[in-house]
Amino acid sequence: MPVIPPADGGTIYPADWLDTWPWQGQTISYVRRSPAAPGPAGALPVLLIHGFGACKEHWRHNLPPLSGSRPVFALDLVGFGASSKPPSRLEGEADDGLALRYGIDLWADQVAAFVREVIGTPVQLVGNSIGGVVALAAAARLGDDARQVILIDCAQRSLDDRRLAEQPPLRRIGRPLLKRLVRQRWLTGRLFRWVANPGVIRKVLGAAYPSGDGIDDQLVQLLLTPARSPGAEESFRGFINLFRDRLAPDLLAELTIPVRLLWGEADPWEPVAEARRWTGAYGAVRDLRILPGLGHCPHDENPPRVNPVLEEWLAIGDQA
Repeated sequence: MPVIPPADGGTIYPADWLDTWPWQGQTISYVRRSPAAPGPAGALPVLLIHGFGACKEHWRHNLPPLSGSRPVFALDLVGFGASSKPPSRLEGEADDGLALRYGIDLWADQVAAFVREVIGTPVQLVGNSIGGVVALAAAARLGDDARQVILIDCAQRSLDDRRLAEQPPLRRIGRPLLKRLVRQRWLTGRLFRWVANPGVIRKVLGAAYPSGDGIDDQLVQLLLTPARSPGAEESFRGFINLFRDRLAPDLLAELTIPVRLLWGEADPWEPVAEARRWTGAYGAVRDLRILPGLGHCPHDENPPRVNPVLEEWLAIGDQA
């Protein structure tokens, strides 16, 4: 497995890979790794988009090998990692000019602007979990500047109101009460503080990484550190109030560029059966690779199995 060189300032990435970008009054943290050697003609940059609660460091085992022949970028979505974490503003709350409406559209706008302003060329997008939905929405905004989207265990957002009929009867009945409760900062703050501790993070990782591979002290720390920074609970509050937002199938139905799916068969949260359904239902989906024994974040759980697939698909995307 490629080793990331020693870094300065406590980050796992070297200081000369790191930079910041101003966007809509926020500071966005990102990492850029230039190709180790000149790549083949037409090799497009790739942008890696993390999932909920994660950060650009979640691509720690993918970014270096993928940069062997192309520039590779990873950014922290606003509200996560080392990016700004402004207050959340929910539907019906007054706009004070400081708070943001966290959601897929906000993050997709961020990604599209990053591609145009920082990368400056057509790209390929890779997203894990909610980052997959963001990648799809950003691709719709980018048009010809997005050449391919690769989804790794894309979030299916089963709690969206449009999927309420799929929920058990008690959950359907309790939905109005749930909506009222999760708007309250006293509750979301307590929930967040309970989640943001090493023991709970390890337990969640144990479910997300069913093989047990890839769970180490570095991973726990890279998830814990930003979760303990000021304002981190605000994106959590915004996200758990997304009861009506973008769904991957709606976005897949609109896209014409190639979309490829990479899925951990043992994902406890995003059933692989839905990925199979997408493959047959949407013309944009060109391929589905299922990884037996792996879970929600196979790129970090077992990068030696994932990186060759990404390299293969990115090479195909260069020719699109």
